[in-house]
Amino acid sequence: MATTAIAILNYNGRKHLEKFLPSLLKNSANVPIYIGDNASTDDSVEFIRNSFPNAQLIELGDNYGYSKGYNLLINHIEEDYIGLVNSDIEVTANWLAPLVKALDNNVELAAVQPKIKSYHNKAYFEYAGAAGGFIDTYGYPLCRGRIFDTLEKDEGQYDDNTEITWASGACFLVRKSAFNIVNGFDDDFFAHMEEIDLCWRMIRKGFSIQFNSESEVYHVGGGTLAYESPFKTYLNFRNGLYLLIKNMPKQNFKRKLITRVLLDWLSAFYFLLQGKGKQFIAVFKAHIKVLKSWRYVYAKRTMSASDKRVLERYSVVWQYFIKGKKTYAELEK
Repeated sequence: MATTAIAILNYNGRKHLEKFLPSLLKNSANVPIYIGDNASTDDSVEFIRNSFPNAQLIELGDNYGYSKGYNLLINHIEEDYIGLVNSDIEVTANWLAPLVKALDNNVELAAVQPKIKSYHNKAYFEYAGAAGGFIDTYGYPLCRGRIFDTLEKDEGQYDDNTEITWASGACFLVRKSAFNIVNGFDDDFFAHMEEIDLCWRMIRKGFSIQFNSESEVYHVGGGTLAYESPFKTYLNFRNGLYLLIKNMPKQNFKRKLITRVLLDWLSAFYFLLQGKGKQFIAVFKAHIKVLKSWRYVYAKRTMSASDKRVLERYSVVWQYFIKGKKTYAELEK
């Protein structure tokens, strides 16, 4: 029998732990919970020790972000399956069993994601993951149930167990052996899109990623970095290019990367038109960082022309902004 553990990464998340950890413990009976603390400056550590003594607290010593923080935390976990759960996730009574069953039934399955819905509006999908992720032809991530800022109401349209391209870092169950084969998350991502990079590398090793609608959780979102944070914008645009430089197949690599950069610039000027000057600056700071670290990131490529296709054939930017296709079902695939 495979063993399962839950891993939570915490940084100044006292209020989320207080609110959501009791239900996670209740609905994950007999499953050990490991909490890695990224050098919180609030009273998280003391609170965990006093209120949840059965949780295994690992103090990581510095704020390593999502990527390295989870890598360090997972080094302390021996179980076969690890559920990575954000501290601002509310789980439901039967959230874990379908995910475990999915990994049990398919040795080629590396990770499985539950249905992720909005904690504040539970009839709707949530931004970070929704009903499973894909990547468009220019490397922009999208989800069934969420394209850019358009969130769909959950009306059962994605009630299936289907193969996807990436599972959301907000909540997914990963096979530790597959995680180790690809050497875990890339520390250089710090936070944002590291789960997409992880899933892409696992797919290239012959594994698959799945969405399972039988499991459902609710996500607050913006628990560590607010959605409007310029630093979040910087990470998204920097890591979006890191992701492609590392993983995009050789075919049309230069053309697609140049197109992606131009599309990013359009996004930057759109921020400016909206009066979001700090986000505008963040995009260009991200691109400057990518230029400076180009050789270092490019050296991580392990691609060949025969790698399994991960990118979709369509441009989600074109279909969403020009053709008005606002939902996953409307996209011309």
